[in-house]
Amino acid sequence: MSLTPLKRPLSSALFIVAAMVLIPENSYAAEDKPGIISVSATGKSSIKPDMAIINLSVVRESETARAALDENNAAMAAVLAAMKEAKIEDRDLQTSNFSIQPRYFYPKQSSKGPQKPPQITGYVVSNSLTVRLRDLTRLGALIDESVTLGVNSGGAIQFVSSDPSSTIEMARKDAMKNAIAKARTLTQAAGVELGRILTINEGSVRIPRARGLAQARAASSRVESAVPVAGGENSYSISISVSWELNQ
Repeated sequence: MSLTPLKRPLSSALFIVAAMVLIPENSYAAEDKPGIISVSATGKSSIKPDMAIINLSVVRESETARAALDENNAAMAAVLAAMKEAKIEDRDLQTSNFSIQPRYFYPKQSSKGPQKPPQITGYVVSNSLTVRLRDLTRLGALIDESVTLGVNSGGAIQFVSSDPSSTIEMARKDAMKNAIAKARTLTQAAGVELGRILTINEGSVRIPRARGLAQARAASSRVESAVPVAGGENSYSISISVSWELNQ
């Protein structure tokens, strides 16, 4: 009796051959995948400001809300009139905050007997004005006059540029230059070369912060105006992250 060898279907044989061919190719593809380097860098650029944003507030207290409001209105009206006389345009004047708050007296509580509720003893009215001043030579005198007319709170000053776009563009270029320099230093130390750029991501732009009047005085050595201030320079900074392929 002769035995006939078992024959595999042709499709199964082809599948095995295909698998034997594909497995080495996949392993080689994984080995040939290029390395990647990612770096972060920051660029900066400075510009002399040409505009100041000032916050001026009038705060008045009285026994009644009506009396506190009337006193506050009279002082703020005088401040606004002075701004108009100084030829500050309407677009550069904006009420930024207005509030009426009761002033409480809290009686001393006793462990015996009922708790005493707080009592309203008066009212505080606050009205704030944000001013954009486009002539920095008038800043000190304007603040001085505002205080004379009744401003008794606020005073934060922010020196800004009316058009900082070109300065921000320079900061962006500086950030990219610093990123390339950092990446080249790292790849040279590792004995490899930079390949093509894969990604470029930009973070937010950091703009100058407002500073208080006391800080502005401390930064100034000028004494020509009643309130000495100095604009200095504004520095804008941008952070980016860049990824490259590595040529090894």
